[in-house]
Amino acid sequence: MVEIHQACYTCLETPGSIFKDLPQEEKDSLTRTHSSRFFHKGELIYGEGDKPNGILCLAQGKVKIFKEGIAGREQIIRLAKPVGFIGYRAFFADENYRASATALEDSVVCYFTRDDVLTTVRKRPELMLKILKALASELGVSHLRTVNLTQKHIRGRLAESLLFLVNTYGFDEDGETIKAYLSRDDLASLSNMTASNAIRTLTQFSEENIVSSEGRRLKILDRQKLEHISEIG
Repeated sequence: MVEIHQACYTCLETPGSIFKDLPQEEKDSLTRTHSSRFFHKGELIYGEGDKPNGILCLAQGKVKIFKEGIAGREQIIRLAKPVGFIGYRAFFADENYRASATALEDSVVCYFTRDDVLTTVRKRPELMLKILKALASELGVSHLRTVNLTQKHIRGRLAESLLFLVNTYGFDEDGETIKAYLSRDDLASLSNMTASNAIRTLTQFSEENIVSSEGRRLKILDRQKLEHISEIG
């Protein structure tokens, strides 16, 4: 786990960060006024309806962004990984959060204040272009998943979600175990289905030697078959 005092450095200097190419003096300015916080697994980072007062950067860990639907049923709409920024759509839209964010595992989040972010963006239009690119990319993924999760059958939806997890978090060192340990409820929420359907379909995949599971640890045994199931829907 990254140390709390190193979180800002991680968010500013890690390759892929939107702040990576800022001049050092502007990074130093952001460093002086930032704050960082540790969140335990399952802890709420922000809730739907809260007002964003800055930008949040995930320095370490994994986070799910979700909405509550009918009867409190969750729908995961996005997953974040380091050094991903979360809640920035609401920040730039000057709106309250339309979803909630919770730590999927122990995580460290760095907070950059509204004034510092807006001052930096006004001085560096190339930074705004990076932010727009990130938002556009995220919107494209969201649109694709919306279509997939409404048009595919249950097997296709679960296969798509498992591949989404792989593409987001990758594998452990064995090259098979997905590097994200979701509960069956979270896996169902990610796949737009009930937990019972997720469990039943996962059992089918296991019987077909496509996936194996041990608790929350999922191994992809036959990625080609999984991709085929996702493609045919």
